[in-house]
Amino acid sequence: MNRRNMLYGGIAVAAGLAGAGAAWWKYRPDTVVPPAGAGAAGKAEETYEAFWGLSFETPAGGNLPMSSFRGKPLLVNFWATWCPPCVEELPLLDYFYQENKDKGWQTVGLAVDQPSAVRSWLQTRPLNFPVGMAGLTGAELSKSLGNLAGGLPFSVIFGAAGQLLHRKIGKILPEELAQWAQLK
Repeated sequence: MNRRNMLYGGIAVAAGLAGAGAAWWKYRPDTVVPPAGAGAAGKAEETYEAFWGLSFETPAGGNLPMSSFRGKPLLVNFWATWCPPCVEELPLLDYFYQENKDKGWQTVGLAVDQPSAVRSWLQTRPLNFPVGMAGLTGAELSKSLGNLAGGLPFSVIFGAAGQLLHRKIGKILPEELAQWAQLK
C-alpha cells in the first residue's frame, strides 16, 4: 500500500511539473511576440494608424501626441511604478535614449498607472525621454499592439514609416536594445 501511494504521488508531482513547465513555456516573460502575419495586415495597419492619432497627458500636465514621433524609429515602453521589472529596465531605456537620440531614435514611456504614483516616482528618478500617462487604457492599448497576455513591461518598436517592427513582453536586455538600434 505504501509503495502504491508513493507511485501515485510521483505521478502527480510529474504531471504537476509538466503542466507548470508547459505554462511557463507558453507565458514566459521573455517571450518575443512576432509581428502580425500577412492575414492580419489590414487590421494591424488600422491599429497602428489609430496609435499615431493618440495623445497622452504628460506628468507635468502637457500634451504628448504620438503623431509628433512619426518619421523616426520609436521605442514605446508600457510600464508601471508597481512593476519591479519595469522599474529595473527604465534606467537602461533612458541610457538607450541618450545614446541613440542623435542617431534618430526616439523613446516614449507610457505609464499604465495612477498619475499621482507616476509623478511621485519621476520626482525621485527622473527620465530624459518623454512619458505619457496611459492609465488603465494603456493595458488595452498594449493588447491592441500585440500584448495578448497583458503583461508588463511591454515594448514595441515602430519604424520611421510608422510600421510595427518588433514587440517584446518582459524585461528588456542590453543585447536586445543593441539589436533594435540596428532596425529602422
